[in-house]
Amino acid sequence: TISNWSPLASLTRGIQFPPGKRRRKGGKNGSANPLSLGSPANPTMCQLLGMNCKNLTDFNFSFRGFKCRGGGTDVHSHGWGLAIYQGNGVRAFHDDQPANESPLADMVANLPIKTLNMMAHIRYATQGAVSLENVHPFQREMWGIIWTFAHNGEVPKFTQPKNPQQGFEDGSELPQLGNCKQATYHPVGGTDSEAVFCAMLNALRAEFTELPTLPVLYESIQRLCNEIVRGFESETIFNFLLGCGQYTMFAFSWPGSRPGSQVWNGLHYLVRCPPFATAKLKDVDYSVNFSETNDDNDRVSIIATKPLTTNEQWKEFRRGELLMFDGGLPFSRQYECAAIERRGRGLCSRSIPRGQLDPTAYCSNIPQLLKETVCSSIGHDAKSLLGERGADLGCGTGYSHCAFRKLVRHLTGVDLNYEHAKEARDRKCYDRVIVGDVDAILRPEDNESEESVSYDLIYACDLLPYMKNLEDLFRTAKSGLERRGGIFAFSAEIIDVPLDELTGNEQNGYMLQSCARYCHKSWMIEKLVQDFGFEVLAFTKPAPSLREHDGKDVSGAMIVLKQPQHSRL
Repeated sequence: TISNWSPLASLTRGIQFPPGKRRRKGGKNGSANPLSLGSPANPTMCQLLGMNCKNLTDFNFSFRGFKCRGGGTDVHSHGWGLAIYQGNGVRAFHDDQPANESPLADMVANLPIKTLNMMAHIRYATQGAVSLENVHPFQREMWGIIWTFAHNGEVPKFTQPKNPQQGFEDGSELPQLGNCKQATYHPVGGTDSEAVFCAMLNALRAEFTELPTLPVLYESIQRLCNEIVRGFESETIFNFLLGCGQYTMFAFSWPGSRPGSQVWNGLHYLVRCPPFATAKLKDVDYSVNFSETNDDNDRVSIIATKPLTTNEQWKEFRRGELLMFDGGLPFSRQYECAAIERRGRGLCSRSIPRGQLDPTAYCSNIPQLLKETVCSSIGHDAKSLLGERGADLGCGTGYSHCAFRKLVRHLTGVDLNYEHAKEARDRKCYDRVIVGDVDAILRPEDNESEESVSYDLIYACDLLPYMKNLEDLFRTAKSGLERRGGIFAFSAEIIDVPLDELTGNEQNGYMLQSCARYCHKSWMIEKLVQDFGFEVLAFTKPAPSLREHDGKDVSGAMIVLKQPQHSRL
């Protein structure tokens, strides 16, 4: 609660702190020595908080716990900041005092502000003095949109001695990203975080003369992230939140620990959605029963460096993973971003024209390619029934059901993401929708027999790039198909160059690409085919382009297998 002293006193030089509150000691003018702060004796970093919502929501609960880490439950005592999108504007608060001791933070934690998109940052200074100009989130206007940025980590490309050949034509000290030759944005403070932000905006500004669509922007940001990390993969820690308007937030993670530290610096997120329950904060004795404050139409994604609550399931970002958040949901596929764009939720500006999305662009062709491969491999008419029951593994929101719906009488969809599965159910894409892992298709519903989980067709469109090991996938397919002797079909991104030329695991036969998607070696898939007793009907490689990454087409394989009836290992 707010006490009877005025929190606005923190905005004046003659601030009077209430009992127990003290101004932080530092060097000259209250600043700290950034070299000592960044030494191995203090091996920690800043922390981030982001929130993206389906409906206008207040941030008080999450911020109440988060601000405690600013000098209370954690050591991040070198300032804090908050950026809240409201319509086309941003309401921002910054303070170079510890968040846990800041009267301004106490005031903000109790303000009844609601938003669709916000971010916050508590600072542990490793570069730049402890001063207001170095407090995140940073803001810049570009294309008539206010962009915001908060960062955790160390970016050697922006802290190493600059190669003169990397500089801008105007003599700027920032390294060059993308095709930028003329810097428009320059850092005000002394952090690598602000320098990275300015360089990314300069590169985007140089690339586009009209507002990019969301799938194009996603690909461009992913490419810039790869460029920033490239050459310093082991030294870089690069986690950020990037806001680009009232609806959309991008989050990227390249995690790691500083030398001599056991503190892991990454990003986690959760989607808080119906059915709502009680959430308990980790840093303060406070909980809220969200079933009493929210309804079935509400949904919020929370992103944080470390989980904020003790009784909810947080998910950690994979290394190199870029997520776009909109409407309280995370998206990582360009066709998903395109679907959001088609709903009118893309970038919005009164200053420059908006790019047009080709109606046929980013409509994933994988389901159609896979269905055609299935039908051609068994000589089947694509317009007639193949069997009674089918299952779509990793069904998402149901984008692939149209291609396969006519092949079976009863189609089951399964996905780990509750909200994606709920949308597929609401759209009536499937006869049965399950939230769970792929093996959930083997568990019959109440009052149903084992026959109800025997399938003629099991397929997976664009699922393997999100799976490292494939044994459980093959085991599930075998168990679901062996009673009927059915078909297992899937798409895969195949890499057959020597893995010692890349970042991968030769023994396990997979590689994590820079876009945080797995590709697999064909010998590994062929071994699983043999181990689980499948017969190969089709193994097309390379298939036509499956998607685009870094401006290049990504090819793969369409694979169709048959499980002999009642076979056993």
